Amino acid sequence: MVYGVLYAVFEMVGYQIEQVGWADVSGLDVATAVTDALLTVAVCAAALLAVDLGRKRWGPAVTAWLAERTHVVEAEIWDDAPVRTYAWRPQPLAVTAERVEEPRKKAWTGNPYVFGGHRFPKDDGTLL
Repeated sequence: MVYGVLYAVFEMVGYQIEQVGWADVSGLDVATAVTDALLTVAVCAAALLAVDLGRKRWGPAVTAWLAERTHVVEAEIWDDAPVRTYAWRPQPLAVTAERVEEPRKKAWTGNPYVFGGHRFPKDDGTLL
């Protein structure tokens, strides 16, 4: 793994120096390339360390939670018994069936596009 990291560092340094041009390389360019490569390696190592520490810290809790969820699902009893529900009202709603008389319809309702002789229902006809 160490050889792989060193190879990646050398490749990154070589790429950055190649971008500058091999003929115009100065000590500052090499130092910049090495610093950038090592910073990249340090950030990757920090990310891997954070993942490992998170796994060690939260791994047992997640495993226990998953085992509990699996146990709950396995413990559920599936039967064909009806499910009891309870109404939110204290008493059943009384519904009465009264006879409601319909209003009498006119024999002739007039033009459906004219409302009581006015073009618009709220217009009293002064603007016509």
